[in-house]
Amino acid sequence: MATLADIRTKIRRITRSPSVSQLTDADIDQYVNDFLLYDMPEHLRLFTFRREFVFYASPNIDVYATNTIDAASPMYDFKNAYITSHDPVYVGGAQVYFTQSRSDFYSLWPQLQQKLQIGTGDGVTVNFTGTLSTIPILSFNVLFNTIDTAGDGMALYDKAGDGDLYGDVGAASTINYVTGVYDITFTNAPDTGQPIYAQVVGYAPSRPSAVLYFNNTFFLRPVPDMAYKVSIETYIRPTALANDGDIPELEQHWQYISYGASLKIFQDRMDLDSAQSIMPEFKQQELLVGRRTIVQQSNERVATIYSQTFNPFYGSGWNNRPY
Repeated sequence: MATLADIRTKIRRITRSPSVSQLTDADIDQYVNDFLLYDMPEHLRLFTFRREFVFYASPNIDVYATNTIDAASPMYDFKNAYITSHDPVYVGGAQVYFTQSRSDFYSLWPQLQQKLQIGTGDGVTVNFTGTLSTIPILSFNVLFNTIDTAGDGMALYDKAGDGDLYGDVGAASTINYVTGVYDITFTNAPDTGQPIYAQVVGYAPSRPSAVLYFNNTFFLRPVPDMAYKVSIETYIRPTALANDGDIPELEQHWQYISYGASLKIFQDRMDLDSAQSIMPEFKQQELLVGRRTIVQQSNERVATIYSQTFNPFYGSGWNNRPY
């Protein structure tokens, strides 16, 4: 009594819709999955849906964002597949500082740009090539600027993190973040005697000790010097039910899903009396489903500044860790 077929039967009984002419199986499945995927995770954060999320950091790459292009990437559709991210976070097996505050993160790891003069305008030349003296440099933090013969400012900047530059670009312009090699072309020639500056943020690659999660993107500091396994605790979105024999993550959820989908059906029909009449049972099922998580977490000690002061392998004290 826990398959999608059973859930459909339960919904037909609750909504008094025994015939497919009143409510098709396809419509029921849509209501079921709307509730399962979007409503249920917000009603309840169930221990059942807590998972370890893993991706692998690459050398000299500090930004890892959700994408909708590479289906093989762990970050593929991350913003929809995973609801929230939490401590603890591990990099290479060592627990690291995790924050969602840009203020806290960048107060520890400020992105102060260095200004480097790479040339001087002659009123004619628009293309400039060379190698920066500060390497490696952070992506998304590259700016070339000068003033043209008309007295207008020009700027070439990195906005995609792929080495291509945008802005007042007269032709394809690129920067290599690791080697510092650049090839830039302005739309107009810098004025005679006008300095041409590069503003960049240099870094010393090392093992990351801090992770910022912001805008569905993970930022690592220091920038990795080699590949590392990054492990984060997350809440996943439940899996949709598509076939007659499909069952929810826990079979116990089937009645809760049935009442939740029925509630949405009544709401769409504007049958508010019926919606109100099943609300007590819906709430009862919600309590029963949430009970497993409550019992699971009730035996865990509440974290305090003292809860990790002793390690049987490394002695007492917060700082006595193997890293």
